[in-house]
Parts: sequence; C-alpha cells; structure tokens
Amino acid sequence: MIFTTRFAPSPTGPLHLGHAYSAILAHDMARARGGRFLLRIEDIDTTRARLQWEHAIYDDLSWLGLTWDAPPIRQSDRIEAYRDALHDLWANRHVLFDCTCSRKDILGALGAPQEGAELPFGPDGLIYPGTCRDDREMHEAFPDKTTLRLDMSKAVQMADGGPFTFQETGTPTDQWATECSVTGHALIRDVGDIVLSRKDFVGSYHLSVVLDDAYQGITHVVRGADLFDSTKIHVLLQRLLGLPTPVYHHHRLIRDDAGKRLAKRDDARAISKYRADGCSPADIRAMVGLPVASDTATSG
Repeated sequence: MIFTTRFAPSPTGPLHLGHAYSAILAHDMARARGGRFLLRIEDIDTTRARLQWEHAIYDDLSWLGLTWDAPPIRQSDRIEAYRDALHDLWANRHVLFDCTCSRKDILGALGAPQEGAELPFGPDGLIYPGTCRDDREMHEAFPDKTTLRLDMSKAVQMADGGPFTFQETGTPTDQWATECSVTGHALIRDVGDIVLSRKDFVGSYHLSVVLDDAYQGITHVVRGADLFDSTKIHVLLQRLLGLPTPVYHHHRLIRDDAGKRLAKRDDARAISKYRADGCSPADIRAMVGLPVASDTATSG
C-alpha cells in the first residue's frame, strides 16, 4: 500500500501558519517515503464555505511549493456517500436516532452542576444526556432534514464492544509508533451520543472524515493534536462501517505569543499577509520549525 497523506482545509477563511505547518508536514512525510500527498476541501458546511477562500487555499499551497498527486475532492461533491452511510446506520444497523434538542434543551436536561463541578464535555462538545434516544421506533422511515445522533451504546455493541485501537506516531510519541486504545465504556461515558448529521446539511465532520479518508486511500492521517480525542470516535466509526483505520500522526499546534492556538480570525498570521510582506516559503518553514526544502530555499 502506498504511503498516502492528505491536507483537508475548510474554505472559510485564510490559511495561517498553523495550516502551513500541517500541510507542509504531511507533504514532506509523503515525499520522504515516495508516497502520495492529496488535498481535500472540507466544504460540507455550505453556509460558511466560500469559493474565494478555496481558490486562496490552492494559491497559498502552490506558493509554499506543495504539489498534490490527484485533483482535490470536495465534500460538497460527496453528499450522496454521506447520505448512503447514514441510511445504512439508520435502517440496517439501527444505531441512529433523530434529535430535536436545542443547546438550551441540553443544558436544561443536564441541570445546574453542583458547586465546583463542571458540565460534562467530550470531543464533540457537551455530552448529550440522551433525551431523545429512546423515542425512535425501529420501523420508522429515514428522517429528512433533522439532526441525527449516534446511539453510542448500541454502536459500541454493534462494533463488537471494543477496545478500539489505532497506531499513533506523533505527539507525544514523536518518531515511534505506539498503540492507543479506548474502551467501549469510555466512549459511552466520555463521548456520548454524537451528532452525525444536522438538519441544515447532510453529514458531520466525524462521519465525512472517516468516509473521505477511506475513499482517498489515506494511510497516514497528519493533523493537529487538538483532534487526538476525536480519533476515538473515528476509530469506532471505521469499525462500525467496515473501513480501514489509518495510522495517525497528531502534531504540535502552532501558537501565538500568548500561547493561544491560531485561528482563522488571526489574519495577522495569514500566509497571504506574510507573502505581501515579502516573506519566502523558506521563511514560513523556518517560522514553524520545519527544515527548508531545497526547492523553496530561494523562491518567493
């Protein structure tokens, strides 16, 4: 199997130094192993995605000296694949339920925490209290334009109970692989019934990322350490849907002077601004602590 990585930005704003680090790292890892580097545009949320930002992504990545080995895919072109997977999880595996709860409803159901306690949060936000979980009848037709949640307890049972494991080669293990594992009980307790589709668009980050990684043949997922806990969800979904589990490399995050993780609103650190200020691709590599590639040392 060919060593294959990817970079999967959302076209909702300018790329910043954190994006550059992740993209360059994934690109260089693939090139060092004679592998493939692919690009995916995560525009599933069409209310926020903009074509102008997609074009800017291509332009910034090309300026950085990165090349990809196949035409980019867009999540907006794969809606039917997400819908098919949801139908399967609903009709054949019976692990989804429709949910009408607002955030206010969820907060109300969780109740006020005791003094000194905190509300339960997992990788997907507030851990759902299960309000709508038992309302579904098994014979019900697949619902349209509604929020769908994964019944985590049923999903764990359907996926043979766990544990769910993956190989990690990044933070904090650096250069050697280690096997990470999560139990079914921990997923039920610490993650809960995650959203797999929303009423305003088909699919979710968790569903689309596992389907798209399998579709593109990704063998090594390179992404920020902030997504490490989400990997537990992804490995479960891979087991549930019969998809391969890639090797994961969660890298350090690029932070500002105050130690805060960069966000797209940090326009001062946008690649486009560095370009306008006369920086070179080699300068960007130096800023994020990556070695200068021979073909970017003098380009601007």
